Amino acid sequence: MTPERNPETIRIQGVEQIADGACPSCGGSEIRLFYHVEQVPVHSVLLMPTREIAINYPRGDISLGFCEICGFISNTKFDPRKHEYSGQYEETQGFSPTFQAFHKRLANDIVERYDVREKTVLEIGCGKGEFLALMCAAGKNKGIGFDPAFVPERNPVEGEFDVRFIRDFYSERYSGYKGDFVCCKMTLEHIPDVARFMKTVRAAIGDRPDTTVFFQVPNVNRILDDLAFWDIYYEHCSYFSPGSLAQLFVSTGFRVIDLETDYDDQYLVIVARPVSADAPPVRVREYETAAVRARVEHFCANKVPAMAGWKLQLQELKARGSRTVLWGSGSKAVAFMTSLGLTDEVEYVVDINPYRQGMYMAGTGQRIVSPEFLRNYKPNVAIAMIPIYRDVIKSTLEDLSLSGTRLLTV
Repeated sequence: MTPERNPETIRIQGVEQIADGACPSCGGSEIRLFYHVEQVPVHSVLLMPTREIAINYPRGDISLGFCEICGFISNTKFDPRKHEYSGQYEETQGFSPTFQAFHKRLANDIVERYDVREKTVLEIGCGKGEFLALMCAAGKNKGIGFDPAFVPERNPVEGEFDVRFIRDFYSERYSGYKGDFVCCKMTLEHIPDVARFMKTVRAAIGDRPDTTVFFQVPNVNRILDDLAFWDIYYEHCSYFSPGSLAQLFVSTGFRVIDLETDYDDQYLVIVARPVSADAPPVRVREYETAAVRARVEHFCANKVPAMAGWKLQLQELKARGSRTVLWGSGSKAVAFMTSLGLTDEVEYVVDINPYRQGMYMAGTGQRIVSPEFLRNYKPNVAIAMIPIYRDVIKSTLEDLSLSGTRLLTV
């Protein structure tokens, strides 16, 4: 007998098979639901200029399903019609010195490892264009970037490099644009029909076997292992492990060259080249899917006490009169707040991005403030939403004469 499909059933029994729908990656029908969150903001980093807009912003449901065939995980309740990608989509981490150093190192490594010099770099989902600018500077390359959220007034390109930005989603209509190096960072997780999208990319490459393709996506293994429920939000409808990412690429006409993790294991990085249409199919190894299944079971068994522990801790801090802030106002913070059902347990959220300061958190309405604001507010507790930034945040608190502020990390 199939258990009733509701959040309590999922929490108690772990996973359940659903018969409807197919895996967006491999087409398989053996999908198991394992994580539900209802009525979360459909956008986490869209700029919200008033508290009223932030609190009343449209919402949607998350219901993650795990494919027993390839290990791919997707939000089975995702509706792309709810999304609004525009110049108000403020996704960049480029104001962080730590992230800037990572980006520069990554661009230099790519240029050296794959000899991307004096070539054309085509970036799908280029955001504000920072990484494309770095790639062009590091290898004296030409650049073509696609993203509806690009802001011309913030063009990061310096010097005489030939870089063109197209404020639109990449699709079949742009297949005439060719790149020697095709880059797509932190975008594939926003796309529901991942197989169709990768087939579009492969078709645009055509008979150009020397084209190198580079993709970067969040690493779902880390999310599951660390019970990082704050890394599950509506914009991200597709979640990859190394095995499922490799399977997607080989099944859509690519040969995987490199596959590794980066940035404190937060990201998966895959590098591939096209193969001919008559190349034999390759399937993901069974044990890799089994490893993801074990991680899903671990997540199901431990997420409820982990979430309850965080909520209780924040409620107790409030009851004692402690002033608590989150550090980082991006998607992780929105997911953290909304998944736990928090409201006034946190009064302010800190961000170093000046474009986010003065705005409000989607769903819960906290005002986003600069680090300098804390000098007078004097928080008792700060929670770092990205652990790799902990040392920088600690140093900033000390510079603000707030060394007594207790610093926690998710």
